[in-house]
Amino acid sequence: MMRIGRMASVAAVAALMLASGAQAALPVGAKAPDFETRGALGGKVFKLKLSQQLKKGPVVLYFFPAAFTPGCTAEAKEFADMSDEFKAHGATVIGMSADPVDKLAQFSTEACRSKFAVASAGPKVVAGYDVALKSANPAFSGKTDRTSYVIGKSGNIVYAHSAMDYRDHVKNTLAAVKAIESK
Repeated sequence: MMRIGRMASVAAVAALMLASGAQAALPVGAKAPDFETRGALGGKVFKLKLSQQLKKGPVVLYFFPAAFTPGCTAEAKEFADMSDEFKAHGATVIGMSADPVDKLAQFSTEACRSKFAVASAGPKVVAGYDVALKSANPAFSGKTDRTSYVIGKSGNIVYAHSAMDYRDHVKNTLAAVKAIESK
């Protein structure tokens, strides 16, 4: 019976990946690059290290282009609305953007409602996760695209989704977190 449950969980995550229609930068199964950066939660700045966060359980690492833009604010509010659900399933949510940490500190209270951390993705993190926004428009230079990863406690990517439309990121990452839990 347990084997059937695991197969259903794997099938559910695979179905989510196929339904997304988008290819994420790092494939499922890849080792997530560890990093240390500055993040903010509830307006307070702190050092954030991915490997430390993974000790608590899976991490939903979602990259977004820029704080206080309409889509990014809506996505952050949706993650905030569902943060208790992610926590109930053992997952930590971390938003990542190339914005400076002082801007993210404000974003962490206003859009994220102090429910989860947001952190500054420097050039090494952006390159490591291959999430640089590709655009001919110079105004978008240095921004990240919208990619969500679920990273298992082992440090491997178990789900990935890239799409500039924010609307499926929260729903799909939560489903992937639930699938991990049922294994």
